[in-house]
Amino acid sequence: MASTVQNNTVSLGTDSIGKLLARYAIPAIIAMASSSLYHIIDSIFIGHGVGGAAISGMAVTLPIMNIASAFGAMVGVGAAARISIRLGEGNKRAAERILGNAVLLNLTLGVSIMLIFLLFLDPILIFFSGGNASAETLDYARRFMRIIMFGNIITHLYLGLNEQLRASGYPRKAMYIMLISIALCTILNPLFIFVFKWGIEGSAWATVIAQSVCLMIQIRHYTSPDSFLRFKRTSFRFNAKIVGAILSIGMAPFILNVCASLVTRFMNTALLAYGGHGEYDVVSAATFDGDVGDIYVGAYGIMNRVILLFIMMAQGFNQGMQPIVGYNYGAKQYGRVITTLKYTIICATAVTTIAFLIGFFFPNEVASAFVDSSRSATDRAMVEVVAQGLGVAMMVFPFVGFQIVAGSFFQYIGRAPLAMFLSATRQLLFLLPMLLILPKKYGAMGAWASMPIADSCAILVAGTLLFFQIRKLRRMEHDVRFSRHITP
Repeated sequence: MASTVQNNTVSLGTDSIGKLLARYAIPAIIAMASSSLYHIIDSIFIGHGVGGAAISGMAVTLPIMNIASAFGAMVGVGAAARISIRLGEGNKRAAERILGNAVLLNLTLGVSIMLIFLLFLDPILIFFSGGNASAETLDYARRFMRIIMFGNIITHLYLGLNEQLRASGYPRKAMYIMLISIALCTILNPLFIFVFKWGIEGSAWATVIAQSVCLMIQIRHYTSPDSFLRFKRTSFRFNAKIVGAILSIGMAPFILNVCASLVTRFMNTALLAYGGHGEYDVVSAATFDGDVGDIYVGAYGIMNRVILLFIMMAQGFNQGMQPIVGYNYGAKQYGRVITTLKYTIICATAVTTIAFLIGFFFPNEVASAFVDSSRSATDRAMVEVVAQGLGVAMMVFPFVGFQIVAGSFFQYIGRAPLAMFLSATRQLLFLLPMLLILPKKYGAMGAWASMPIADSCAILVAGTLLFFQIRKLRRMEHDVRFSRHITP
């Protein structure tokens, strides 16, 4: 088996790009889309089994979970990119040292984050809700996060090892492991919520148990003598150079997740304070008898899950691109790097275009899937808000696929500063200022409009930087061909 995978890694530099992208991207897309679908199904179970207020509570937890995930992504993606480059250079021993250091980093960060968040959970929840969420919403958020944080170390190891599994030549196995996790969650969620009557805690336990099972499968893989990359005792020693290399590449997804958390916090704050007060808001605070801000926060939570589904599918193409780009960049086959980038952009743009068509033309159907509008006035109002917000938020979504691929591409070729800059542009430079200005004047409609405005600006920046990077790669390819031509 190990020799077969070794041949697969070598084929990254010889097989057709289309064939390679299909081989690596399809399993990643299935896994990523299924993971996002699980979160959607999870919300549907909670919405129908617990109620719209519980969805609002989960929306408050979203930025906190993003921050926790940011540390895991920093290690997992950074290590996977470095492993691909080392395998492209033919240095398997260095790849195994990176694997061992990634495990140690995830253990350290997982335990530290768990302790910090559990000790200061209430102040953190109040901060990310902007201090305006109702007691009921905060109670649901607290009950959910206590269990999720206890399993944080499992989440870090599980997600990180799956990234390295894909980078070391096992894309299908990485897909199967994620699908097992999702299948277990989908089975356990209704069992715990509807049969055992555990409520929102049941959903949290389903997630932790499913990831624990999959982590055992991964550990079994990395300790098997048949695996191409394996756990070696000598690799489990912190090496400052390796750690620095992992973090330098992984800092881009880390910044992206942290920025997303900050934006979600300010989005929640804006919706709680100004939702229902704008001239164009479909549910008015002046006429609705209830917590209108919580309705808008819950609606944003639903919209986020729908948008995330298609972003994850586009990220699946990114993950398929990562080992191909990393290997060929390390092997100095820059023409193949450019071709892989082009194919990935086309595929990711097709995905986000489909997302736009669904969100723009079928928003009511999407909203009604999450909450039963006949259950209460609150749930009915939430459906109306989602239906309005989704069409506005996704106005320029066809072009978002390009921006997603461009940011990841710089990360995969080792240009950490540019990758970090692109990770921050959409969230901090463009979206955050819009959220501080537009909702005050236009209410929730201002919050929804902030998203396509920020997307447009980020796309222009990414396009400019990518244009110059492609020119540089073409020059590098020319230099390599010239040197090979004159070498005796």
